[in-house]
Amino acid sequence: MRTHIVWDWNGTLFHDMDAVLGASNAAFATIGVGPMTMQQYREQYEIPIPRFYERLLGRMPSQEEWLRLDDAFQDRYRELSPACGLTQGVPELLAGWQAAGHSQSLLSMYVHDKLVPLVDSFGLTGSFLRVDGRSGPPGGQKADQLTKHLAALGEWVDPARTVLIGDAADDALAALHAGAHAVLYTGGSHTREKLEPVGVPVVDSLAEAVELAGRLTGSTG
Repeated sequence: MRTHIVWDWNGTLFHDMDAVLGASNAAFATIGVGPMTMQQYREQYEIPIPRFYERLLGRMPSQEEWLRLDDAFQDRYRELSPACGLTQGVPELLAGWQAAGHSQSLLSMYVHDKLVPLVDSFGLTGSFLRVDGRSGPPGGQKADQLTKHLAALGEWVDPARTVLIGDAADDALAALHAGAHAVLYTGGSHTREKLEPVGVPVVDSLAEAVELAGRLTGSTG
């Protein structure tokens, strides 16, 4: 039987952590929080994002502060992200999974209208049954988006034979909510120490994640 992978984009297929850190530090400056190192960011980051800012401030940001934070982040991310590229080996992994007779799709919390042309610019659109980005307000969790994504795929995909590969604890929580499997990758927004308590497999490379996806669903030995 065919196994389906739902890929995360930012911090997983798209290696944009330098841009994310630079954009986050620009946002922090609007609320008087000093810059973080990459290690500090990865140790403290969490989703939903307002909760992350609440921890930094000691209180929940006001609506005005939240809008300022998001605007500053998005402006700086737009400046920095063009210098970022795919995680090493991504084109080969996607092609290999497809050639093995399996399917895959892409689900990101990056805004849909910006995600689609970016994915296409890397020549990856044809690798996916579906590409979905965020259509609602920023800062939320992925569970509802994943449920809609899987429903849109319809008969092509069985959640029980689906594995979400992402870099955040929220990816795993979304998968569990939808009745799917999850594998978390340590090369993105969270450290291994932040990912392991979720209770799903944690790996250090996307090649390991793909191999494990096959084993979790019985597609490989």
